[in-house]
Amino acid sequence: MTTGSAALALREVRYRYPGADRDAVAGVSLQVASGELVAIVGPNGSGKTTLLRLLVGAIAPDAGTVTVAGRPVGSWDRRGLARTVAVVAQREESTFPLRVRAAVELGRYPHLGPFRAPGAHDREVVAAALDRCDMTHFADRRVATLSGGEWQRVRLARALAQEPAILVLDEATANLDIRHEMTVFELVAELVADRGLAGVLVTHNVNLAARFADRLVVLSDGTARAAGPPRAVLTREVLEDTFGWPVAIHPWNGIPQFIPKRMQEANEP
Repeated sequence: MTTGSAALALREVRYRYPGADRDAVAGVSLQVASGELVAIVGPNGSGKTTLLRLLVGAIAPDAGTVTVAGRPVGSWDRRGLARTVAVVAQREESTFPLRVRAAVELGRYPHLGPFRAPGAHDREVVAAALDRCDMTHFADRRVATLSGGEWQRVRLARALAQEPAILVLDEATANLDIRHEMTVFELVAELVADRGLAGVLVTHNVNLAARFADRLVVLSDGTARAAGPPRAVLTREVLEDTFGWPVAIHPWNGIPQFIPKRMQEANEP
């Protein structure tokens, strides 16, 4: 169940890419409340990233509705939407020789516009974002010298500098080692809980999603195969049907965790 008013909502949304023979997203409904972290999981090609693009207005649905803070996503201007929704995409390369503080300061752009210089409040917001992401001691480093995990924390800090109500992450822990992946998951969960953000996280790491998210949405062929609390969603039947591979389910502190079996173990309990 949600913990507040719906910050993001999709209702019976459909979308098909030009020339495709089937919908990438087919009749999906989803609500995300303030103070709630929802993880979207599923195999490659299941529609996860397309669903996120619909949520943030990057593409318009062929049918159904998408609302942000109660307004149709298409009615927002770009700066207004950026003040409300912060997005951390799967991949991003820094093309300018920026220092970390300057990179995070870019998150203030929706509040400043193209010609206004950052003021005292903006500098305070940037400093707080750096501190929250444990990057203050890197503030004067060039981003090109950072590790993958450090760069992800910079991008999260930049998103926080937008002062959003909604935080959207698309495979933000892809290619990170265990330590950095756990750091990002823990930070996102804390931000959602402490600041009352509405959080949406797309990830391939189903087990970590189950441990940190309030709800899971399991996508399969563009449809929501299952949705709800991790304990209700992560069943052997759902996972084997969705991923097409035999699995075993074992709880960790009451949260289901799955282990892929070897094919010769498929019939073992």
